[in-house]
Amino acid sequence: MIGQCSILYVNTDGFTDTHTRALRSLGFTVVERNDVPSREELPKYHAVVLRAHDNCSLTSVATNLRAAPRFGRRVLIALVPESVPAQARREAVHSGFDAVVPALCSARDLAAVILSLLRKYPEHRCVLRAHLNRRRPAA
Repeated sequence: MIGQCSILYVNTDGFTDTHTRALRSLGFTVVERNDVPSREELPKYHAVVLRAHDNCSLTSVATNLRAAPRFGRRVLIALVPESVPAQARREAVHSGFDAVVPALCSARDLAAVILSLLRKYPEHRCVLRAHLNRRRPAA
């Protein structure tokens, strides 16, 4: 059975207007936290989105998350402010983030990135809520 796509949205900068409500309306299950949960909790999600502040060490966060037991090939995305230099963004990708996206992107853009990255990992198949409630066509 394929489950609903679940996202852990880690809001480390305390920003109040996050993408969570819009992602839920698109059909994702979204859990928002202010910090990274315990390592045992991470495998419950298909994707982890980290909204980082200016001086966050993205390389160490990516390394720690990728080293978590059973984290595997989950999608890991960083949302960063425009002030983060391009070199720091590249280093974050080399350290384990699948994508580094501007924090001011729309929820649809973020959803498109998540879905395109999930497509690479067949073991993390999931569907959006609208597809779970669909009726089958008459035979």
